[in-house]
Amino acid sequence: MERPAPPPGRAGGRRPKLAEDQTALAQRLYAEQETTVQQIADMLGVPRSTVYGHLDKDKTVLRQPKKSTAMKP
Repeated sequence: MERPAPPPGRAGGRRPKLAEDQTALAQRLYAEQETTVQQIADMLGVPRSTVYGHLDKDKTVLRQPKKSTAMKP
């Protein structure tokens, strides 16, 4: 027996973990470069990967890891 088609207008998939206002806050904090991604994630109660997943990739310049200042002997 075949299953009936879902009603029109019903989208599938998971719901976003962050609301729009939380995503905007994360984007602003990340852009200011005063707060680490881990601190943003802790504020919102989600893992770092979720924060990265919600950042607008067109507006965001991902941070580069700091270069080590240790000198080789």
